[in-house]
Amino acid sequence: MKSTNSMTSVSPIQRFNSLLCAFACAFTLLVPSSYAQDQPPSFAPDQLDQIVSRIALYPDPLLAQILTASTYPDQIPEAASWADQHHYLTGQALSSAITADQLPWDPSVQALLPFPSVLDIMASDQNWTNDLGNAVLAQRPDVMDAVQRMRQKAKDFGYLRSNGQIVVSGASGYLEIEPVNPAFIVVPAYDPRVVYFAPRPGLVMGTAIGFGFGVTIGTFFRPWGWGYSHFGWRDHVVVINDRPWARTWVNRRAYVHPYPAVHRYGPVPGRPVAAPPRVVEHHELVPRSEHERELPRGGHPHVEEHHPAPHHDDHRH
Repeated sequence: MKSTNSMTSVSPIQRFNSLLCAFACAFTLLVPSSYAQDQPPSFAPDQLDQIVSRIALYPDPLLAQILTASTYPDQIPEAASWADQHHYLTGQALSSAITADQLPWDPSVQALLPFPSVLDIMASDQNWTNDLGNAVLAQRPDVMDAVQRMRQKAKDFGYLRSNGQIVVSGASGYLEIEPVNPAFIVVPAYDPRVVYFAPRPGLVMGTAIGFGFGVTIGTFFRPWGWGYSHFGWRDHVVVINDRPWARTWVNRRAYVHPYPAVHRYGPVPGRPVAAPPRVVEHHELVPRSEHERELPRGGHPHVEEHHPAPHHDDHRH
C-alpha cells in the first residue's frame, strides 16, 4: 500500500507557483492603497461651506493669501512661531527681518507673517488647515463658490455690509470685500454660528462682525504680493501679485510662485519689480502699538457676550 505522503507531497514548481500567487495577491492589495493616497479629496458643498465659514468674510486680499498659504500646511506651524517671536516688528523692520532670515517657506506663507493671529489660527487647527488646503488644490472653483454662498448668507441676514473699514460690492454679480484703505488690512472677528443664520430677537446685526484691529501693509511687503492680490470670481481665478495662481493637486509638488521678486534671494536680475501699491493715508487711525492700530471710537465692537467671537486680534500681550 502506497504512503499518502507521496501523494500529497508538493513539488518545487508547485511551491514556486504558490509563492508567486501570494506575492501577486499582496501586490494587488498594496497598489490600490498607495494609489488612493495620491487621489484628490472630494468635499461636498455643505462640507466646503463649513470649511470656509471662518474666513469667508475676510477682505479679498487677505483671503487670497490665506487660501494659497493653506496649501502649504506643513510650513504653517514654524511660520506661526516665527511671527509670534517677531510680533514687535512692523513695516520695513519686519520686511527686513523676513529677508535677512532667508526663510524657507513659500511666499504665500510669508505673506501672512504680518498677521500672527491668522497664522496662529491656522497652526492651532491643523486638520482644518489641511482640509482647506486640499480643497483649494483639488476644488478651487467649488471653494470660491462656497465663499460666495457664505457671504451671501451673511449679507441676506444683514450682517455683511459696507462700513468705515470695508466696502462690500456686488456689482459684478459676486460679493467682493475690499478694505477702505488698501494699505490697512482689517482682520474681522465673528462667530460663524451667528452671522450665517437669521438673527435672533434683540441681536444688533451691526455688531456681529467686529473690525477692531488690522495691520498696516505698505510698500515693504510688495515682494510678497500685497497690493496686487485679489480674485477673478467669475472665472474662479486667484490672482497673487497680479498673476493667476496656478497651483493644483496635480502640480502641487513642483509649482513655484511666479513672483517678480524671489522671496529667499532678493530680486531676480533682469526681472523688474512692479510699481508698489498706492498707499492711502488714514490719519484718523489712533496708534495702538507698533504692530497694530486701533480703529476710532464708534467702530464696530465684537459680538455681544452671549455670542462670543473667536479671538482674532493680531497682537499678543
